[in-house]
Amino acid sequence: MLKKKKLQCDLCVIGGGMAGMAAAISAAREGLNVVLMHERPVLGGNASSEIRMWICGANGEYNRETGILEEIALENLYRNPTKSYAIWDTVLYDFVRREKNITLLLNCTCMDAATEQGAFAHDRSIRIHSITGYQMTTQQFYEVEAAFYSDCSGDSILAPLCGAEFRMGREADTEFGEDTSVHTQDSMTMGMSCMIQGRETNREIRYIPPEWSTKLTEKDFEHRDPDLYNDYENFWYLELGGDRNTISDTETLRDELVCLAAGTWDYIKNSGKFDAGKWDLDFLGFLPGKRESRRMCGEYMVTQRDISDNRVFEDEIAYGGWNLDDHFPGGFYHRGTPNTQIPTPAPYSLPYRALYSKNVDNLFFAGRNISMTHMAMSSIRVMATCALLGEAVGKAAAIAVKNNVSPHDVYREHLEELQTLLMNEDCFLPSKTRKISDVCKNASLSGAGDVIRNGQDRPHEIYHTDESSCACLIPAGEEIRYRFPRAVLSSVHLVFSSDLTRSTLPGSACERKHSMRANQKLDSPQMCMPKTLCREFCLLGELDGRKEEILHITNNRKRCYHIDLNKAYDALLLVPVQSWGDDGMIPVISFDFAAVLSEEA
Repeated sequence: MLKKKKLQCDLCVIGGGMAGMAAAISAAREGLNVVLMHERPVLGGNASSEIRMWICGANGEYNRETGILEEIALENLYRNPTKSYAIWDTVLYDFVRREKNITLLLNCTCMDAATEQGAFAHDRSIRIHSITGYQMTTQQFYEVEAAFYSDCSGDSILAPLCGAEFRMGREADTEFGEDTSVHTQDSMTMGMSCMIQGRETNREIRYIPPEWSTKLTEKDFEHRDPDLYNDYENFWYLELGGDRNTISDTETLRDELVCLAAGTWDYIKNSGKFDAGKWDLDFLGFLPGKRESRRMCGEYMVTQRDISDNRVFEDEIAYGGWNLDDHFPGGFYHRGTPNTQIPTPAPYSLPYRALYSKNVDNLFFAGRNISMTHMAMSSIRVMATCALLGEAVGKAAAIAVKNNVSPHDVYREHLEELQTLLMNEDCFLPSKTRKISDVCKNASLSGAGDVIRNGQDRPHEIYHTDESSCACLIPAGEEIRYRFPRAVLSSVHLVFSSDLTRSTLPGSACERKHSMRANQKLDSPQMCMPKTLCREFCLLGELDGRKEEILHITNNRKRCYHIDLNKAYDALLLVPVQSWGDDGMIPVISFDFAAVLSEEA
């Protein structure tokens, strides 16, 4: 008889990809006790060392995703200048381990759910009581009882286990009026890929393919052009399975994909068509990276029309901006171009109502399995967007727990609170700006202009044409000072420039944009911290002429700080001491505070 351990928590997150990590971290930072159950030994999902797809997000110069994802990206620049996957895995692991409120269950597969049937609030008919996972390394079961659950597993494992409504396949064009060539609903999806990566060396290296590798010719690569010297070459088009079932057929498809990957490297190395003699096969993935399977049904289903028409949702909690990138179900064996690339109006709005179940009372979800059509999913599925959705779920769950309300009640009664929490944590909501307290707006400000207290925390064409119009350049060591009648400060908000366009990093646009790389060339650059980012700063409060240090950070690797206080001051000072570059001028985007005058407190 195998042992079973029972755990209780506020939120149980199933799946430790970028969405699940963000959901768990976001909730834990709000004080929730979180269990994060992940069936793999490393975190990151498709971004991990096991699969190695780089993290993509919204297109456009100013649309880089911030919040937890930017924290991870900056820490990776600091600790992982060569873009080593061994170090990348530890960076992701560290971000979860450092949160004392997270219990991490690795190598643990969610396998069962206990549910209650009934007439729950807002017409929900099911409530999850507990889930059970099996941890293969310890050969024991974990039963997790939580107030709320978030399915961030990609494949929506809780759908069949608890009875949550879901969809799988492509909708007909008439159902939602979408611009798709599918006229009759079907079960086809996008396929999955096993990636390969090469490493350039300074000597000739031969490659002897296994006998079972797929034999490929130039004809097989029509509309697919392998190029190891192109930084964008990550062999994503080695894709199969959209015309089968991307869950039940995964093992068979994995075998075919490994054969295809080995055959591709054979073709590159031994066909004589490529300058690949000194390249070595550095990685061949045995865990397929999935693009699409089950999609949960929420209170709202996002459609391609919402995206293309640039609909702005009142319950906006995140944004997207990747192209409508729909891959043909036949994958590599589809003759012709392997995918569509239809631009979207980046950044487009995404609604909270797509992140919780329409029939399960206490179920959230985030990632490529949210409530959306196949066509909408072709854009929303990318991991940077998924991480934003996960961060929103974490904050929504915190509100639900603290107020003892359902996910729908968060929408009805706490929407502004949810949006404020997200913006305070550096999540950009295109249709919103942070509210600034009257005490801050009316305070005397010296050393900087009013742009630092307008609630706009990033350069963006919605507000500005470039960073210089949304930030103040402060000489290193000079102070920014607020003076005001004595007030109790509840929080201070700081935002520095992390160079969202990554123009101060070395290498090609691809190298600067992505946290990791596909193929390692001899001249691949070493990364560095963005030179615009403030490296050291000091925050001080003053009362009756007496100063005290609130925060002093050296080797800063964060863009945003939202500091909770409950203290009376009559002045607040920020001193940017130095940046990560050699420029004596340090950009400060936001420096503001929330407060009430002491006689009102």
